[in-house]
Amino acid sequence: MSKTILVAGTYDTKDDELGYLADVIRGQGGKVLTMDVSVLGDPSSPADVSKHQVAEAGGSSIKAAIESGDENTAMQIMARGSATKALELYRDGLIDGVIVLGGTMGTDLALDLCAALPVGVPKYVVSTVSFSSLIPPDRLPSDVQMILWAGGLYGLNSICKASLSQAAGAVLGAARAVEAPKRERPLIGMTSFGKTVLRYMVTLKPALEERGFEVAVFHATGMGGRAFESLAAEGAFAAVFDFAPQEVSNHMFGGLSAGADRMTNAGRAGTPQLVAPGCYDLVDIVGWQPVPVALEGRPTHAHNRLLTSAVLTAEERRQVAGVFCEKLSGATAPVALLLPQQGCNEWDRPGGDLHNAEGLAAFCAEVTSRCPDNVDLHGMDCHINDQEFTDKALQVFDGWLADGTVILE
Repeated sequence: MSKTILVAGTYDTKDDELGYLADVIRGQGGKVLTMDVSVLGDPSSPADVSKHQVAEAGGSSIKAAIESGDENTAMQIMARGSATKALELYRDGLIDGVIVLGGTMGTDLALDLCAALPVGVPKYVVSTVSFSSLIPPDRLPSDVQMILWAGGLYGLNSICKASLSQAAGAVLGAARAVEAPKRERPLIGMTSFGKTVLRYMVTLKPALEERGFEVAVFHATGMGGRAFESLAAEGAFAAVFDFAPQEVSNHMFGGLSAGADRMTNAGRAGTPQLVAPGCYDLVDIVGWQPVPVALEGRPTHAHNRLLTSAVLTAEERRQVAGVFCEKLSGATAPVALLLPQQGCNEWDRPGGDLHNAEGLAAFCAEVTSRCPDNVDLHGMDCHINDQEFTDKALQVFDGWLADGTVILE
């Protein structure tokens, strides 16, 4: 159970705090590897990974960072280098988890460092701005853990020790307990929402498992899409069923974005994609905040106290259709686009609270007219939650299994 935790931070200004973290980890039976991401000063004792090694891994040097005369430029050098070095250490089997400490500067760096490590590697950030609106969702690694560094801006005290000791114990405990992805069966990535709005996964997941695949369903509310795209970029999926790409609409109109690269990484990685426009017509916004001015005056659905969905106009849906088609045009593997022409979420049925027949028709017409040549379009006279939709998805997938587009191995 001996695990090694990478402890990273600016040792020139936070030597005592970082040393305390290391002492707690060692006191619990763990091992520590230290990384200094300082620029100006030096630690009280040499770090295992020096600031010079970090800067070089970032394609620069400490001298260049200092001579830039700009702290933001300097810390971005260190952020690139720390991410590169952390991944190198993990791939060499030298670390089992990471903890990074910082204020706004250190947190900015910590997000890059943690994002470089695969899903399943324990990542902990102790920050004076944890959970703050300063941190955009698209910067958060999909499985990062954070704790507020309360009372810890300068020097040790009993308040901040409570946070630091919890974080040290948490990352070591996670490293000991984590069950890393085994990849014993080929993995399929699927996007969806809960069964009140989209239901295809209820049928598809067991059907795909019967065919020998493991299925991971990602909740497409910003962070779920981030995790999905991160794994897609790694080439982790044998195929994807991206049936809830609403985060693209969110990104376009100020909702819960998963980042500008949503709906692109599977295609870049050469992963076959089954795609459908689940909830394309909605923009998810924070339910406890005022509706953004740009989305005022339209139907909304309060899903709960956290989440509200606003309905897009016909013209906005045409714009979404164009972006979908543009993103899919860059795919380097087969793409099948299933287009259910009777609605794309449970509220979007005739008589439903959010049904807009004109908007749905506009979206379908735009997709049909702009569908790129590399995409196999299947127009369907059904709703996305109908059995006909899941039957068609399995028919296409089984065809890919038969012709070797998707390989079961």
